Amino acid sequence: MTATDTPSLNPAPKATQREWIGLAVLALPCLLYAMDLTVLNLAVPHLSADLGPTSTELLWIIDIYGFVVAGALIPMGVYGDRIGRRKLLLIGAAFFGVASIFAAFAGSVAQLIAARAVLGLAAATLAPSTLSLIRNMFLDERERTVAIGIWISSFSAGGAIGPVLGGVLLEYFWWGSVFLLNVPIMLLLLAVGPFLLSEYRDPDAGRPDLVSAGLSLATTLAVIYGIKRIAESGPDAVALATIAAGIAIGYVFVQRQKRLAQPFIDLALFRRPSFTAALGINIVAVFAAFGSFLFVAQYLQLVIGLSPLEAGLWSAPSGITFIIGSNLTPVLVRHVSRVSVVTGGLALTAASFVVMAQVTGGRGDLALVVTAYVLMSLGMASVFTLTTDFIIGAAPPERAGLAAGMAETSSEFGGALGIAILGSVVTAIYRPTVGADLPPNLPADAAAAARDTLGGALAAAAQLTDGLGEALVATARAAYVDSFQVISIISAAALALAAAIAFQALRNLSNPAPTPDLDLPGEAP
Repeated sequence: MTATDTPSLNPAPKATQREWIGLAVLALPCLLYAMDLTVLNLAVPHLSADLGPTSTELLWIIDIYGFVVAGALIPMGVYGDRIGRRKLLLIGAAFFGVASIFAAFAGSVAQLIAARAVLGLAAATLAPSTLSLIRNMFLDERERTVAIGIWISSFSAGGAIGPVLGGVLLEYFWWGSVFLLNVPIMLLLLAVGPFLLSEYRDPDAGRPDLVSAGLSLATTLAVIYGIKRIAESGPDAVALATIAAGIAIGYVFVQRQKRLAQPFIDLALFRRPSFTAALGINIVAVFAAFGSFLFVAQYLQLVIGLSPLEAGLWSAPSGITFIIGSNLTPVLVRHVSRVSVVTGGLALTAASFVVMAQVTGGRGDLALVVTAYVLMSLGMASVFTLTTDFIIGAAPPERAGLAAGMAETSSEFGGALGIAILGSVVTAIYRPTVGADLPPNLPADAAAAARDTLGGALAAAAQLTDGLGEALVATARAAYVDSFQVISIISAAALALAAAIAFQALRNLSNPAPTPDLDLPGEAP
């Protein structure tokens, strides 16, 4: 069956109890996927004391997981279409559980980095396989939107639960215990998955294309590495060369797909308005949301003066709102068009950043930032739910794994771009502003630390006397407030533009995709 952007005349079958119970099973690995992105941060001081990594090794321990995930999402989505989504999910779950055990008992830095890399590779199977299974399990459009809302909220729940469970474990056990959280959940998935989840695959997938898979992996890894390097070190020669190499490899990849009778990625998907528009909107939304997370956390702690625990607690309303919003979106689209909900969600999120731009640097900013973040979560919840639905719904059922992989990869690109670009803006404003207003008679080492980062300024100020410390803190915080205001306005403008594009590109689409017939191609018992 060929998917188009027009609604099907055939009524879609409703999901049975088996599908809804299966959805609960699919939510479990997604929750763990998000937990593993956050829980390690708590364990860093403990594992550093135990394994003694260098600063470079510590960065690899933290970053290798997300780095491998980003590169492997599309290849794993495609191979799920070829070998079966359930099969890929169960293979990934098994490797995730085993790698978690190796990570927990790693006796050296090299072992931990290797285990984290395998965890990332296994995690890359989870999002595309679970999302593509949802595409095939829930054929009714309304039910699919509900299922995707639950799927998305499981990621948010994992991000919220991870630090809490990790903190409890680290209070009583060694740092490796945070990885053992994964094992019982993956064992449960392996036990019940074969009975609750049906298998789906593309019956005409052909032979595996390892060359295209390698080109796709190299393209994604090179570009994301270059973007991340810009965020850390600025646009140096290595970063720009890496991005250029990634783009060149991507060009070779695209040309290869045009020549193949059975391409690794079906480029025809990009001719569907719902697919391309939703991918672009997703990138912009993640750019603003994830790009701001880091700077809001710093603002709460370094400008307002909250402790890490206080900052985490004040972030909880945002996470709770996101979960609620994801599950309310399916109810909302029964009364309002999907395009209106997406456009309205983007507009609300843009407004939240305008509110955030009103900060002044005092402790009174706390209520303003928390309110803005709650509004942002409410808007983003509907946007992410429906853009994911558009992306998955635009693909024919046999290519759902590819669509799921591309949806997740677009999020990785958006997040990397947000941190790199907004981080560069913060640096470009903060450093010259601080440099121009430094207190007189400031020691050279304190001045250098203050120009580097706000955290460096506060650390240097703690060593100063005679009022110099207070003056330096005031100067550095004022500079950071200025930069925070600017990136908030940039985010608001990007989201407002995305809202206009969403309305223009999606307004003529009554459905994100056709509803498949009962005789779904590629379904296997």
